[in-house]
Amino acid sequence: MATPKEAESGEGAAGGRTPKAKKASKVDDSELLTVPDGWKEPAFAREDNPRGLLEESSFATLFPKYREAYLKECWPLVQKTLTEHHINAALDLIEGSMTVSTTKKTFDPYIIIRARDLIKLLARSVPFEQAVRILEDDVACDIIKIGSLVRNRERFIKRRQRLIGPNGSTLKALELLTNCYIMVQGNTVSALGPFNGLKEVRKVVLDTMKNIHPIYNIKTLMIKRELSKDPELRLQNWERFLPKFKHKNLNKRKEPQKKNVKKEYTPFPPPQPESQIDKELASGEYFLKESQKKRKRVEEIKAKQAEAISRRQEERNKAFIPPKEKTVVKPKKASAETKIDIQAIKEKVKKAKKKKLGALPEEEVKLKIAADAKKKK
Repeated sequence: MATPKEAESGEGAAGGRTPKAKKASKVDDSELLTVPDGWKEPAFAREDNPRGLLEESSFATLFPKYREAYLKECWPLVQKTLTEHHINAALDLIEGSMTVSTTKKTFDPYIIIRARDLIKLLARSVPFEQAVRILEDDVACDIIKIGSLVRNRERFIKRRQRLIGPNGSTLKALELLTNCYIMVQGNTVSALGPFNGLKEVRKVVLDTMKNIHPIYNIKTLMIKRELSKDPELRLQNWERFLPKFKHKNLNKRKEPQKKNVKKEYTPFPPPQPESQIDKELASGEYFLKESQKKRKRVEEIKAKQAEAISRRQEERNKAFIPPKEKTVVKPKKASAETKIDIQAIKEKVKKAKKKKLGALPEEEVKLKIAADAKKKK
């Protein structure tokens, strides 16, 4: 017979999990959440849906007049491609529409959505060679409407051109960084590629329409691409590496010289202004006689006149006030070192006068005479 301790241990082993087993299960769950590199979802085959679809689904889209010639030319290729996926395609040149619909043989329920995107892209001037890629599993599309984002037509055209860049260089750079095909046509931008790339393309297009130059987003995308190559930095926050561009608003509104500052709200009404009688009572004029009031007024007028006369006189006298003269700087006395020796100069002049112009100095003359004497001997 088993002891109580052994029984307990047996129950723990059979019923509940041990701590080691719990840890192992946690590790397994974390491994399941991570997608291994290079993993690809298997394609949807006939075996996955052998009975097909219950109902017929169809989508139609209109196309502009200028696309009619191209669509007529490439429509046999469109029909051939869609027939491989058991989808019917019809082109109506009178109404100017394209229609796609499922058949009894269609087994993939999502292929009709991809066929709808295909005709939408063809209507938006995307060439057939690129548009047909939408039928692949890893490819999606996004049609961004930009016509209503900017009111002014001229400003809209400038910003749209900024997105394309000189000779399409900006658009080409975006395509390389996002692995997407981008087509700017009229009031829409059509993008075709992987989901992550489409997300970036939409952000860049909307920012460009908001007057943010695409070069800033291109710089950020380049840094992100380099960081994603490093396996250590892949799981870290990249905010510290990404550049932060400050928005410079050059056209600042001119502020008024006089600003009307609002007074603080008070529930009490403003004090009643003083009347003329109140002012006279406060100063004591109210109790004066008429003759005294008249005399006071005359005195005030005379005081004002005297003040004005004195001010005018001061202005007249200003013309007679002499200007301040500049202080004369006294010449400094020559120091003993800088004094010129006149006697030495005189002696030099005397010596120069004695010499003939072009004559040799005395020492050289003596040497010449001695050399001549030696030769004669």
